[in-house]
Amino acid sequence: MSTTDKASTEAPHDSPDSVSADATAEAAAGAQLSTAPLEEAPGGPVGIGVLGWARWFWRQLTSMRVALILLFMLSLASIPGSLIPQNQVDLMKVAAWKKDHASWVTVAEKLQLFDVYSSVWFSAIYLLLFISLIGCILPRSWQFVGQLTGRPPAAPRRLDRMPAYTTWRTDKSPDEVLSYASGLLGRRRFRTEAGEGSVSAEKGYLREAGNLAFHVALIVMLIAFAWGQYFKSEGGKLVLRGKGFSNTLTQYDDFKSGSLFDPDDLPPFSFTLDKFDATYERSGPQKGTPRDFKAYVTFSDGAHGKPQKREIQVNKPLEVDGSKVYLLGHGYAPVISVTDSNGKVVYKDAVPMLPQDANLTSTGAVKVTDGYKDKDGKATQLGFAAMFVPTFAGAGQGTMFSQFPELDFPALALNAWHGSLGVDSGLPQNVYQLDTSKMESFKGDDGKPLSKRMLPGESMELPGGQGTVKFEGIERWATFSITHQPGSAMALTGAVAAILGLAGSLFIQRRRIWVRAAAGKDGVTVVEMAGLGRSESAKLPEELSGLAGALHQQAPTAAPAPIPPVEEAEEVEGERA
Repeated sequence: MSTTDKASTEAPHDSPDSVSADATAEAAAGAQLSTAPLEEAPGGPVGIGVLGWARWFWRQLTSMRVALILLFMLSLASIPGSLIPQNQVDLMKVAAWKKDHASWVTVAEKLQLFDVYSSVWFSAIYLLLFISLIGCILPRSWQFVGQLTGRPPAAPRRLDRMPAYTTWRTDKSPDEVLSYASGLLGRRRFRTEAGEGSVSAEKGYLREAGNLAFHVALIVMLIAFAWGQYFKSEGGKLVLRGKGFSNTLTQYDDFKSGSLFDPDDLPPFSFTLDKFDATYERSGPQKGTPRDFKAYVTFSDGAHGKPQKREIQVNKPLEVDGSKVYLLGHGYAPVISVTDSNGKVVYKDAVPMLPQDANLTSTGAVKVTDGYKDKDGKATQLGFAAMFVPTFAGAGQGTMFSQFPELDFPALALNAWHGSLGVDSGLPQNVYQLDTSKMESFKGDDGKPLSKRMLPGESMELPGGQGTVKFEGIERWATFSITHQPGSAMALTGAVAAILGLAGSLFIQRRRIWVRAAAGKDGVTVVEMAGLGRSESAKLPEELSGLAGALHQQAPTAAPAPIPPVEEAEEVEGERA
């Protein structure tokens, strides 16, 4: 017994017509192992009219080659959306980009580069890919159903032309050999079909099932992506300790959503930030490294929900009706009060500062827009550029940079301005920056711009008795991101299914095994076994060898015929002469 990738015995000489017929049959048998549509001859249809060209275009669009090209084009089309600011994400960044790249604005607008994911060309690629995948799947699914309900094909006439082949002679009858083979292949989970003098077996249907699952998963992911883009919403909110938030559109500091999003879809809930805790490493090389952030909130679900105590941590959001409330960041908000020349308090509030480094060195702006009048009784606006450090090194021991993130030695530095803040222009402003283009700085007694470094409880006098600015105390703030991303579960399911389907299509081999047993001229049974796979693989001969070895144990090789003595042999030769 032997197993080889080619015929292990010398094949008889056939006529050219029979050889061509066998080759055609072998090619047809191999083609039946796949549900992939047949490729048309290159060059396209010729002289078949409009309907023929439409059919040809449809076949090209629904081919796997075109689907892969469209998938590659979609990935390329997404690149501008990550390099150029998008209108749906941040209008201020778009305005800044246009200012810095004025010569490219006209071209970018014509190409819809500020709205890539809703542009005509991106939508066209997306839609074509969607149609292509559906067109690939439907006919292949129908063919696959036919394969599942069909039976393994009959054994070809010339098994020795198969990629893996073996043969031997046995004393067992053909019926016994075929019975042994059918039972053996059945126990190995092959689908078997008995034929005239042969047994056909097939295995590996999950390969095509995995292929189809992969493509269906791609469609599911495309649907989930589109659903998420059209109906998503995401907003940010900075909440001071003791303050609250209600999930309405006017409460957000910034908000962006999909084109089909309806503000009425926002789930009704609210929460109040009761306390925020942050702990840091106090010593060693990891000094200042955050150890834990935790926001304690009082949460109410719905307009009249019962208040509940909840905790929000990094990567542990608060989930409400499909929306998630994430804890993003935190910082400090110095409480500052401003009085006018008459001692009237015209401003008192906690002003959030924006952290600039890991030790929470923070900058911000105090803007007094209403209520202040100068010494002449003229209404004016005040602005203070601020820098806050939770741990100051001390006067004469360092600059205004924090040495540690916690409130060990807090200090606040202010630069005072008066004039117009520009808030009445209607243009958006950064709340953490002060626009001094229409303002003048207060001058101290030495003629220099007025500035002062203060500790909690200290004050800064405005020149000429025009008022006082006092550092009252310190509050904490935390930023939250409220996101609603429909289709996330669908996208995750599609991604897992795509991985499993791809693994199945790559590692599961579709193959067929044939066993033929026939009595020879001397009455001894000749056993032939052959295998054919979707693609040539070293595993097929190995598998055939294992099957042949198992069958050989039940139908062992027949003992060779005895060799006659020399005298008898000479007599036989003489008779033949």
